[in-house]
Amino acid sequence: MKDRSFSSALVLGLLIGLGVALAGLFVGQALYQVKAAERYVSVKGLAERLVPADQAIWPLTFNQTGNELPQLYQALEKDRQTIRKFLTAQGFKPEEISDAPPRVTDYYAQGYTGNRLPPNRYKIEASLTLSTKQVAQVKAAMQKSGDLVKGGIVLSHDYGREAEFLFTGLNQIKPQMIALATKNARAAAEQFARDSGSMVGGIRRANQGLFTIRNRDANTPDMKVVRVVSTVDFFLVND
Repeated sequence: MKDRSFSSALVLGLLIGLGVALAGLFVGQALYQVKAAERYVSVKGLAERLVPADQAIWPLTFNQTGNELPQLYQALEKDRQTIRKFLTAQGFKPEEISDAPPRVTDYYAQGYTGNRLPPNRYKIEASLTLSTKQVAQVKAAMQKSGDLVKGGIVLSHDYGREAEFLFTGLNQIKPQMIALATKNARAAAEQFARDSGSMVGGIRRANQGLFTIRNRDANTPDMKVVRVVSTVDFFLVND
């Protein structure tokens, strides 16, 4: 009876041991498969496109100086109308031109005394802002703006309010640029795979990256370079 019980326990122990060994083998194979599936390469893909600006914002600031405010306002209003006529003569619509209220500086109220008093007490300044999609016409009009100066209008160089050229069509070119960046990233991954004796599989993970828009150079702010760098992880598979 004891021998039979011992034999049964021995068989049971062997079966349990065999089960544990097989389970360990299966787990090991599963871990190996997971590890093999996680072979990947992380690469970056660049896409750039040169595009023309499609929006222009041109502020024209002008001023008058003197000692009598009523006369200064009249002179400033005359300059305003002259600038408006100049812009409409260049083909711009009245609704593309907006006015800003005048700003008055009283030099006598700023602590100037005696010999330090400027010859004119007041400086009155105003601006018109042209906002249009007619970018080429804006460039042409800017080249002719010297005619305003010749006509006696004092145009101020207002820092922070210079002509701007913008590109607003990013959403229209985003899909093509992302596709190109991904294509370039795959080309880099394929080069790596060839060097390592592997092949490129599917995408494991992708990060689109940020789009940037900058001037092509300082002399052509109406030409923009749109750029995106995408980071893509590709699985690597054996040949």
